[in-house]
Amino acid sequence: MSTAIDVPDETRADPPGAGDGRPAGSLRGLDLALPGRLALAVVGGLCVWLTFPDANVPALGPVGVALLSAAILGTRPRTAAILGLVGGLACFVPTLSWSGIFVGPVPWLALATVEALYVAAMCAIVAAIHRRLLRRPPTAARDALVALAVPLGWVAQEWLRGSWPFGGFPWARLAFGQTDGPLLRLAALGGAPLVTFAVAAIGAALHLLVVTRWTRPELLRYGAAPAAALALVLLAVTATPVPTDGTPTPLTLVQGNTPREGLDFNAERRAVLDNHVRGTQRAAERDGTPPAAYLWPENSSDIDPLRNADAKAQVQRAVDAAGAPVLVGAILDEPAPEVSNASLLYRPGEDAPSQRYVKQHPVPFAEYVPYRSFFRLFSDKVDLVRVGFARGRGSAAMPVQTPGGATVDLVPSICFEVAYDGLVREAVTQHPDRESVLVVQTNNATFGRTAESTQQLAISRLRAVEHGRAVAHVSTVGVSAFIAPDGSLSGRTELFTAAQVRGEPVARAGRTIADRVGPLPEVLAGLGLVALWFAGRGGPRRRLGRNATRPTPPTDREKDRLRA
Repeated sequence: MSTAIDVPDETRADPPGAGDGRPAGSLRGLDLALPGRLALAVVGGLCVWLTFPDANVPALGPVGVALLSAAILGTRPRTAAILGLVGGLACFVPTLSWSGIFVGPVPWLALATVEALYVAAMCAIVAAIHRRLLRRPPTAARDALVALAVPLGWVAQEWLRGSWPFGGFPWARLAFGQTDGPLLRLAALGGAPLVTFAVAAIGAALHLLVVTRWTRPELLRYGAAPAAALALVLLAVTATPVPTDGTPTPLTLVQGNTPREGLDFNAERRAVLDNHVRGTQRAAERDGTPPAAYLWPENSSDIDPLRNADAKAQVQRAVDAAGAPVLVGAILDEPAPEVSNASLLYRPGEDAPSQRYVKQHPVPFAEYVPYRSFFRLFSDKVDLVRVGFARGRGSAAMPVQTPGGATVDLVPSICFEVAYDGLVREAVTQHPDRESVLVVQTNNATFGRTAESTQQLAISRLRAVEHGRAVAHVSTVGVSAFIAPDGSLSGRTELFTAAQVRGEPVARAGRTIADRVGPLPEVLAGLGLVALWFAGRGGPRRRLGRNATRPTPPTDREKDRLRA
């Protein structure tokens, strides 16, 4: 009687099939030394980076996941963590390079490292689940569970990374690299988590079908069937049309530009305000019939127009010239000693804003500094943030009228808030039966001529599809654009130019499936990982103990029978 052997060498999750009672071609890890696996992890991370703007190669997303999956399969958790950290750094260091453009490499590399640590943790957990599952006898079901751990791990990792600490930083998710690919449509069904799951699932299938021995003919029944099923499902979903009907709503984006690039862009705050006033006056002269509203970006008035008479007069000049509501991005000197990053809606004939929205998620280390004395030990740049920003409470819907008399809501989000699933979802679902347009007001002057602007625009494109809403994305210095509910762009501007763009995005009502399911995909991903962990406990196991009896080598006749 022979006993199956589990080879302790971490570079092979399964030993060769001959003589151990397992079918030839059973799923196993690559026979690679650590340097080879590190190379796979680095290339995989770089592939994920290349999916984001400005490279925009969405097809490399599954390739990157496949390479990282191949690197960690069969390794111990601690080795997988090292591989994940290296792969994460290969992705986040170039992707987040804009974060150090004016503050130096320390904050940039610190942010990239923190983000990469989440990938390291994910790889360690997935590798541990793999090792538990691979102790079970090899079957198609077992190998499917091994593959499933990869996309579940990615979704759970992005969920945690976007939530903790300090509210998280959900930038550079797999989903945000798919805005120029067919998988973007999946956002309407499950938001960014479902798009990430699809990218990672395709990557895991690619790994198992191409990199491992699943391509052997005798395993065709295991590998081809799920791959064909996955392809058919994706084809059906991506072929589903995304509704783009609604009420045309004329809006004008005013990109005023700044006198200079960098952290001191607002050193001439009055000049920035004047630029937006002049831009609105020029647009009003050109437009003829006033639009439903003129949209200014974040920081268009860093002088508080509620307390400074000069700033108030300038804003009033713009509103009078526009003959239409003007949505102003302003910094308010309240509540003392903090300040507020706000959207103020001014209407013609009124000398004060009729509605306001205050940013709910100030950015740590940019708009407030937690544990300032501790982080000053690493960089004195924390003292550039002299005053903390207060948190707003709740979203806002600001009704305006189209020239045709229809009433639609403008629903603002400010800057990085667009990256947080819950904030945008709450803004959309507060009044789901009222037609609305999402407005993303941002200021990208502090990131120079980097990909930060286009990365943020890509996130807005996903939000448009996810919530079935048009988005008016307006930046102080660019990139600004109108985004249709299917994610397509119009009126896109260039960086560091003054521009006024008129468009007619459609206002729509209702809730998408993604709005209805909310965070359920992320909850299911977390529960799925727990279930896979426990799935590796039951059933017969194959382990080589110190005193275990090794199997008798098979005879030639038995080998022929196994081959048959």
